Amino acid sequence: MTATMTPPSTAAKPPRQSLPRRAFALLRNAWRGLTSMRTALMLLFLLALAAIPGALLPQRSLNPQKVDKYIADRGTLGPWMDRLQLFDVFSSFWFTAIYALLFVSLVGCIVPRVFDHYKALRTPPVMVPRNLSRLPHHAATTTDDTPAEAIEQARRGLRGWRTVVRDESDVRNGRPGEVTLSAEKGYLRELGNLVFHLALVGLLVAIAAGKLFGYEGNVIVVADGGPGFCTTSPAVFDSFKAGRVNDGTGLTPVCVRVKDFKADYLPNGQAEMFTANISYQTGDDLATDTWRDTTIQVNHPLRVAGDRVYLQGHGYAPTFTVTYPNGQKRTETIQWRPDDGATFLSSGVMRFDPPGGMYGSEDERRKNQIAIEGLFAPTALMHGSLLTSSYPGLTDPAVAIDIYRGETGLDTGRAQSLFSLDPEMIKQGRLTKQQRVNLRPGESATLADGTKVTFDGAQQYANLQVSHDPAQSWVLVCALTMMAGLLVSLVVKRRRIWLRAYPEGPDDDRSGERRTVVEMGGLARTDQAGWGGEFDRLLTRLLGSDRTDTGRPADQRPVARTESTGE
Repeated sequence: MTATMTPPSTAAKPPRQSLPRRAFALLRNAWRGLTSMRTALMLLFLLALAAIPGALLPQRSLNPQKVDKYIADRGTLGPWMDRLQLFDVFSSFWFTAIYALLFVSLVGCIVPRVFDHYKALRTPPVMVPRNLSRLPHHAATTTDDTPAEAIEQARRGLRGWRTVVRDESDVRNGRPGEVTLSAEKGYLRELGNLVFHLALVGLLVAIAAGKLFGYEGNVIVVADGGPGFCTTSPAVFDSFKAGRVNDGTGLTPVCVRVKDFKADYLPNGQAEMFTANISYQTGDDLATDTWRDTTIQVNHPLRVAGDRVYLQGHGYAPTFTVTYPNGQKRTETIQWRPDDGATFLSSGVMRFDPPGGMYGSEDERRKNQIAIEGLFAPTALMHGSLLTSSYPGLTDPAVAIDIYRGETGLDTGRAQSLFSLDPEMIKQGRLTKQQRVNLRPGESATLADGTKVTFDGAQQYANLQVSHDPAQSWVLVCALTMMAGLLVSLVVKRRRIWLRAYPEGPDDDRSGERRTVVEMGGLARTDQAGWGGEFDRLLTRLLGSDRTDTGRPADQRPVARTESTGE
């Protein structure tokens, strides 16, 4: 006898999908993952984490000098942090990527939910479950009314609820004469949730629009007779930052002069309030040369023609007069940078070009320019010959300066720092130190050729910011709408009420009159907290009963209920 071995049959492998199908499946799965609510929450949390460096580290858009000092103090780590854009957090590529992904994820989450909510509003409440006793809240009672009368009376008591009355005499497992009532309330919960998320999307869009179409410019204006400024072009600002689609040519015409500035300090030197009395022109005032007076303070800007003029800070601008041997004078008032925010010890430079005709050639005139570099103290405190400041208020001003002669770089065509001299000019000997002196207002220092440098005093200056954000009002509206939507979604509960009324069976008819059994069940779809108390109040109002008369009627068949209440 010969045995024949039959090899086991192998199942045919499913055909491999084509490359386009696999690519489409990958994109579909990626889209589903991105538009899930879990991903949106993760991105929102990640956006909050990404904003932390912007709060802890100095930002170049706010204080570029502080950023440069921070990088210089950390020779190895600082440049790497700069490469990662940690000093430009809110304009960095990674922050923008999180922002854009969050926007797409929110839109992908919200749009389907809007359609689902619209369908839910048009769908009548679900049918009454067969076994109401299985619900978390259930009660039953009897009444002399007919089933239809009992249900109609209950329906009138459910004002504000969406209700549907059904005759279920002919449905499967229905009793003769059975009438049901389905009621639902709390659709505002989902609406509030949708409003919250839609407002969040609107907030993101408004912020992005403000960054695209807005601009910010900072300018220092000397008080008490200073020249002021007009927003004719970005060149009038000390620093100017325009949006991506704003080239700075459509600035709102505004002119501002600072009449006086007042800084209030506590006895310990802590700033309490900054106040500036200003005059401004805008619109038709520019043609008629009409100046309007107003007062601005920190967080209380001037709002005019869609722009806001903020008072951001202040400092001091020393005044020096250089008297040349031929009697001609040059006077300058230039702002100096506060190096110590507690005492306003400030540093800066002055550059003076000699009057024309004093020297025979242009080269000789250039070699006799005067430069002043040093420190200014609003309240002087001397440690020997070293000057420091003990208080930020202008009570006893003094300066400690180095006076230089030579080429200051005024006519080299290169950009010069407003607060320091070019160290290369000093290193090359093109700018030589003549004297180092400490001066108080009215005191002078005389150089070897008879040139006299006089410290005349100091004036305060105000640091103003002109800001234009066309979407700022929408940001406020969206933020308030978000809070309102969140409040509604937290306060409102989604709940359902069902009532079933049917005649008592013949076995229960002990008095010769058939009564009506009314069952009532309730279910909170999202949150059970506090629902029991509301159910009891509804029970008393609708059936005139309390929860003592509960349980299943004798003739109720233990039929499994239809799964129509779950979500």
